[in-house]
Amino acid sequence: MRALTTAHMAQLFRELASTIAASRDELCRLDGVIGDADHGIAMEQGFAAASKAIDALAAEITLADQLNAAAKGFLNAVGASSGPLYATAFMRAAKTAGARTEMPLNEAPGLIVAMAEGIRSRGKAEVGEKTMVDVWTPASVAAERGMADQLPIAEIMARIREAAMSGAESTKSMIATKGRSARLGERSLGHVDPGAVSAAMVLDVMAEEWGRDGTN
Repeated sequence: MRALTTAHMAQLFRELASTIAASRDELCRLDGVIGDADHGIAMEQGFAAASKAIDALAAEITLADQLNAAAKGFLNAVGASSGPLYATAFMRAAKTAGARTEMPLNEAPGLIVAMAEGIRSRGKAEVGEKTMVDVWTPASVAAERGMADQLPIAEIMARIREAAMSGAESTKSMIATKGRSARLGERSLGHVDPGAVSAAMVLDVMAEEWGRDGTN
């Protein structure tokens, strides 16, 4: 079983920044239907700042240092609601990772559980309200169940990815009751939530990175 090291964490955030940047225009298009058409820009700026903040750290750092730096970088770059949400998620993950330079890879799903808890507590949202919680919660459940059943890390990550994708798609049949899209009421029905879509992208990258490491 490979370990999740600070080098892996830095690479993860570089990959997150790259993936979100490549999806910026699509996320803005989705947000333009039920929001202000700027979600892709906010997410691109947030993950770019988070990755740069990690890369700027000194050589002697811990996983907690990296995640706390990512939180600060993201929050400073994004003033919209996603800023505090992801900052809280990263800070919760930092507590779980702890002052270690590496952690067993089979503990990595616990970081996803911690992030989901941070997003739920900060956003005060529940499943069914057409937000990123509709993605993070089922992904967290998949992570917890996978760890409880002691499944291989690659299998847990595959289940997390599937849960996240299904969660994002499920928002199409919901009426928004939280955030800016809530003002549309029933007109939000039939459209996926852009925050849920970007959350699924984030979890897909995490699942890909950690699932691949688990098979090596």
